[in-house]
Amino acid sequence: MKLKVCGINDKNILQSIIKLDVDYVGFIFFEKSPRCVNLDFIREISVFDFRNTIPVCVFVNSNNSFIREVISFFEKPIIQFHGDETQIFCDSFDTHYWKAVRISNQESFKQITSYPNAKGILLDTFEDKNYGGTGRSFDWSFLKTNSFTQNLILSGGINDQNMQEACKLSPWCIDINSGVESAPGKKDLVKINKIIKIKHNYEEQRLT
Repeated sequence: MKLKVCGINDKNILQSIIKLDVDYVGFIFFEKSPRCVNLDFIREISVFDFRNTIPVCVFVNSNNSFIREVISFFEKPIIQFHGDETQIFCDSFDTHYWKAVRISNQESFKQITSYPNAKGILLDTFEDKNYGGTGRSFDWSFLKTNSFTQNLILSGGINDQNMQEACKLSPWCIDINSGVESAPGKKDLVKINKIIKIKHNYEEQRLT
């Protein structure tokens, strides 16, 4: 089970997370998000040694040229489409991508079939006129009554209180964001380390 820390906007926090060997780190390019970063930030971190951590660039209905400019600063990044992007648009980039699907009810899962080439489907919580960052979890019981062939990334309000329950659902990856912040947009290394410990403990228990 992989782990992604999303909404990174601090270089020192990024370096610390890379040292923890987190699988993915997410950078958000959506102006309405308190975690939004700009091209100046990306230029600065483009010289970082990401080691085994893969950067994920998160876009919400961005235009083609902007997306291509952003990903050019990284070696083999993943694009995360978190808006209303079509399959044709998502497939037009020569790189792996994830597509976010916002869940409100069982019918929401039908959207997944519209993106057969996505390397991952990120399940987030639906909120009207909001493309993410709600800090709330959707009804995880929906996952027990659906079967999926694509890699699922579980997102939405995951913190140290529900991380163990998230692990029990066995998603391919868990995405944490607001649940490891001390304030909106301010990542907390203590909380991140606690999440990592819960994940490791869960995996060790399964092996015994």
